[in-house]
Amino acid sequence: QVQLVESGGGLVQPGGSLKLSCAASGTGSIFGRYTMGWYRQAPGKQRELVAVITRGADTNYADSVKGRFTISRDNGKNTVYLQMNSLKPEDTAVYFCKGSIFAADYWGQGTQVTVSS
Repeated sequence: QVQLVESGGGLVQPGGSLKLSCAASGTGSIFGRYTMGWYRQAPGKQRELVAVITRGADTNYADSVKGRFTISRDNGKNTVYLQMNSLKPEDTAVYFCKGSIFAADYWGQGTQVTVSS
């Protein structure tokens, strides 16, 4: 059973930084074949894609986070990261990790990020 566990969320002031982690278990030796993504959902809004990284380490970002967020992966640790810099109040949301392989999607439980002074 594939499980994804996010961590690293919290309260940060505008302009600050956070680094989220998503640790995968149950993927066996093929974590590197997963396409991994970070999504977020703010209160009253739909869940939206933030960033994605493919098995080949190609990346794609939402326009709203380009130049501020960086997605990366460590296949040896079965972990994907989201480095978030220059955070804005509008980045406040629950951040979810998703892993995709062979037409199957797996989601984590989410971690809260709050940007406020």
